[in-house]
Amino acid sequence: MRSTWTLVDERPWRDTVVAAQRGDRQALDALVAGWLPLVYNVVGRALDGHADVDDVVQETMLRAVHSLDSLRDPDRFRSWLVAIAVRQVRERARRREPAAAVDPGAAAAADFAELAVLRLELDGQRREVAEAVPWLDAEDRELLSLWWLEVAGELTRGELAAAAGITRGHAAVRVQRVKGRLETARGIVRALDGTCQDLARTTADWDGRADSVWRKRIARHVRGCARCGDRREPHVPAERLLAGLALVPVSAALTVSLAASGVLGGAGKASAAAASATWTAKAVAAVTKPAVAVTAGATFVAGGAYVVTQQPEPPPQRVVVTPTAQSTARPGPTPRTSKSPTPTKSSPRADRTAPPHGAYGTVVDTADRAPDPDAPPGPLPRRGDKGVTLTGFTGMTHRGETVTLTGTGYVRIRWQVVPQARAGGLVMPTWTGLKGRLFHVASGGGHRMDDRQPGDAEGDTWMTDPVNGPTVLPEGAQQMWQNEYVWIDGTVTLHQNERGADYNLYVQPSSWQAVTDDVRTREGVVRYGLVRDTGTDKAPVPQYLTRSTPADPATVAQHSRPGPPSAR
Repeated sequence: MRSTWTLVDERPWRDTVVAAQRGDRQALDALVAGWLPLVYNVVGRALDGHADVDDVVQETMLRAVHSLDSLRDPDRFRSWLVAIAVRQVRERARRREPAAAVDPGAAAAADFAELAVLRLELDGQRREVAEAVPWLDAEDRELLSLWWLEVAGELTRGELAAAAGITRGHAAVRVQRVKGRLETARGIVRALDGTCQDLARTTADWDGRADSVWRKRIARHVRGCARCGDRREPHVPAERLLAGLALVPVSAALTVSLAASGVLGGAGKASAAAASATWTAKAVAAVTKPAVAVTAGATFVAGGAYVVTQQPEPPPQRVVVTPTAQSTARPGPTPRTSKSPTPTKSSPRADRTAPPHGAYGTVVDTADRAPDPDAPPGPLPRRGDKGVTLTGFTGMTHRGETVTLTGTGYVRIRWQVVPQARAGGLVMPTWTGLKGRLFHVASGGGHRMDDRQPGDAEGDTWMTDPVNGPTVLPEGAQQMWQNEYVWIDGTVTLHQNERGADYNLYVQPSSWQAVTDDVRTREGVVRYGLVRDTGTDKAPVPQYLTRSTPADPATVAQHSRPGPPSAR
């Protein structure tokens, strides 16, 4: 059983920014609520959960509210807000007394790594990455807080650079350095979890707090120790572990504090009590809830109406298991071909390329080739973008979960294939109940899922695992990219049909500009993206699409004939 509610009218977030600038209190509340998880994660990781985190977040939101009129371009609200958060982190470091920097009691709050592990139920190498963050210097943690959100799909590289106050080229260099230092810190975390007696003697007088002195000592030991330097499981790069990871939920205390301060529900102190009572009754539950609700909060941030899906009794959180040397997992069963009919050599090609009179779109029923990684894509045609509402699971990690898209605009589907948990045959997601039009307009995210992982062994891709083997697509299915973009004018439901290989889908409203920025970004990734949209009614439609609503969504044919658009 699920219920849906919105904090603001179903309209594009750009309109919400403009409305807030004009004094619309409901729009301003929606902006603060929608963007609060992102700011909280930027500040929390930059300060590693220091007791000052809530104060810095609150100051950031106050400054944003009070200076909103100075924002000339509403399309840059996200980068503008993140830049304010970074400046507040730096200002806090400058004004903090030297004694506070060395006072063990100053950081009384639980560190952000612990919050991430507990609230997101991180395990394996994801937990290792989170626990490595405190070993980084403050400057590195600041950049890592931005890069972490870039990899998770919440920021673009351009927004990362703008927030850090550096060029994109310099950002690429600094990110590579931070990744290297993060790997060193991961080695420290791994070693401290081990049983090396030499390391135990080295750290006999260590007080358990991460600092630069002990980082150097332990890292030096790890480099020279055969036991601590030996990885007993295949090493997964940090960016692969962080992709698609939900934001850490905002603490209820901070949310109530924001309401009581007048940032939410009314600017004056006279309305603070009412704000705390009315706003927190809805928003506290939303921004403090992990996984689905928090991802929905990020959905508004990414460029669509803020819609929260609540589950009174959510299914258990599935833990993504990283491969180990002792793993005995086997690939899941390959799905039956009856679930995904594919063309055969005897199929009449004319029947598959000549749609009936009045039909729209071009159905692609064969796998396409990967484009030249160094060739920038052509321009993306601009279509209408009035805003899209998502109802259901914006983070689909289990079979049977669905999300319904309603409205007119762009939507991103972010893929996460998890062969470490279960490889084998992959049953593709399907689109059902289409009313109106749906086009497959672009592919991005910097790589196709069959691209080779940078720095990994030959043949190691995002869809393979050294222990479990590869994830295999149905014959004729297009290879998905990390980010797949569609444009909807109407309504349609996307189904997660996981029955063999393990995969997750993260769905967010997007925009023409966001899609364009994604597919044309080359730095730090494998390849440029791909523009598929022709700008006409003959643009490609997604595979596995139907206007019907079958009892088993996995039976939707690969070659779909959606027919002419119907009135909504």
